[in-house]
Amino acid sequence: MARYYVNKNAQSNGDHEVHKQGCYWLPLIENRIYLGEFNTCKAAIREAKKYYNRVNGCFHCSNECHTS
Repeated sequence: MARYYVNKNAQSNGDHEVHKQGCYWLPLIENRIYLGEFNTCKAAIREAKKYYNRVNGCFHCSNECHTS
């Protein structure tokens, strides 16, 4: 299982990115919300949608959940 976080700051397209712990692109602690430990990024995306309507997986660490 991996620890996942969602970025409080939206990307230019309005998406809030979901990252795994250890990702190079993980936002600073004050700019992220801890989502919990999950087996898949899909579960982390579902949890992130409790905070934000528009979420997306990080291209680098959660690529299987990343949409263009």
